[in-house]
Amino acid sequence: MNGERLFRVLGLVDDELVVEAAPGFQAGTAVRRGPWRRALAAAACLAVLCCAGFAWRTVSAPRGDGTTAGGAAPGAENGTGSSLGGDPGDAPQENEPLSVEGTTFMSYAGPVFPLTTAEADTALTAERKTVWDFAPGSYHDGTPRQWGATVTDSYTLINPTEEAVTVTALYPFAGSFDELADLRPAVTVDGVETDPHLYAGAYAGGFQGVWQSGGQNGDQLDGTTLNLASPSSWTDYKALLESGDYLQQALEDAPALDIPVTAYEFTDFEAPAEYDAATQAIEFTIDRSKTTVLTYGFNGGAWNEETGWQQHSYFVPDGVRREPEKKVLVVLGEDIGDYTLSGYENGGCEREIDGVSCTVTRRETTLDAVLDELCRYYYDDYAGWQYGMTDRAVEAVPYPLFRRAAAELLVQYGILAGDSAVDRYSDGRLDDLISESTSQQRVLYLAVPVTVPAGESVDITFQLWKAPSFDYGCSGSENAGLQGYDLVTQLASTLTFTEQRASLVNTETIQIARQNLGFDLENSVTEVTLDLETEHYYLEIRQKS
Repeated sequence: MNGERLFRVLGLVDDELVVEAAPGFQAGTAVRRGPWRRALAAAACLAVLCCAGFAWRTVSAPRGDGTTAGGAAPGAENGTGSSLGGDPGDAPQENEPLSVEGTTFMSYAGPVFPLTTAEADTALTAERKTVWDFAPGSYHDGTPRQWGATVTDSYTLINPTEEAVTVTALYPFAGSFDELADLRPAVTVDGVETDPHLYAGAYAGGFQGVWQSGGQNGDQLDGTTLNLASPSSWTDYKALLESGDYLQQALEDAPALDIPVTAYEFTDFEAPAEYDAATQAIEFTIDRSKTTVLTYGFNGGAWNEETGWQQHSYFVPDGVRREPEKKVLVVLGEDIGDYTLSGYENGGCEREIDGVSCTVTRRETTLDAVLDELCRYYYDDYAGWQYGMTDRAVEAVPYPLFRRAAAELLVQYGILAGDSAVDRYSDGRLDDLISESTSQQRVLYLAVPVTVPAGESVDITFQLWKAPSFDYGCSGSENAGLQGYDLVTQLASTLTFTEQRASLVNTETIQIARQNLGFDLENSVTEVTLDLETEHYYLEIRQKS
């Protein structure tokens, strides 16, 4: 499906048919039962990375997550910051000679991008200065912590023409929705704080298979698209942004999906208290060429590809188990027809039990309306519970952007993607689409309307906390403890730069390990002029002992 195909919301239609579910169906035995394939892949990844102390979200999209030690963006005012990654306090190394490229880190935080505009030809010229502030912070208990940097990225826009020029300045920054409260830059125009409009690009990465032992050929990917593959270097962002298509999509309207669907919602759950993992399953037979099934809140499934038989199951909510109370099965195309509900003692769905019941409500609606309902449920009731996001973190994400991101995943990589559909979302679990919209890496844009009078200039400043790229502390890498920072000079910018400079402040507690910028802390060289022909600069530092 191409991006030009837009659908309009038709709204909820019929909410009348209510069916009381009852236990008692004896499941057939001549069927193939299988766990969710992607869950197994995630479990394998978790086993490899468990020593780093990451949650499932980091396993799915590995990168460095800077988290505040309290207050504003980490390092922005009080210099506080922490990370889920390795300890950067290893012994310093000598400053190595300048080189073209830096370290390829296990977790990549993305570069600091240059300002651009929504207009292709602005006639404006620009001068830029970035200041990297390495003032140390602390953990909650006051223990010193050198992690991340506050970056002040300042621009002077100059209008050499005889008429005023009005543009929409766009400032790109890499991050994810669950980090937005900490990573969103503060903006001033001629010294006055402003509240810019926020746009969000689609998922910035791709997909890859699961690593398998290759014997004599070594470990190899299995050729599937079960795992996320987040951007791993500045060149990934270059490939993403340089054509301008990514930004254009971010500025366009979100895909609206007015596809008719039938939704079955499960409520009023009952199960015997003596079963800690009591499970309910719905079973039916469909023509897979005419019917597609999506789910939300379901934990497992089984199917028979030859007969079209399917089973979808969930742990009966008990008010204690950490899982969504909302359970919805969504049908595209022909309805599922007759179905049977059964209760089981656990998620294996092998031994039936009595006393498991629920209410099933059927309604005809649209995919757009269902997706909006599920996104609102996740946004309002579940994001903090599942990922431990604070109210501040959830409130920082504009709901329309979050809902749009889920729709984009569905159109670009899910069941509406045609040949571009990936294995990760082939099971139709809307849980994955919605929750991963929160944590996936993307490029976000702050939009600032600016008018530069004829022959004059306007100053725009962006201040942000920048998480470093790093290697996991448990990896055994010689680069554990190293913090990497990237700066790109002109990538995808419409501005004509006449000068760019970079400087370091509060460097007493750091030592430069590698760079191609030309700083020399021992000789007090803390400001340099950048070569505009050089696309990429990097700085890698360690905390002094």
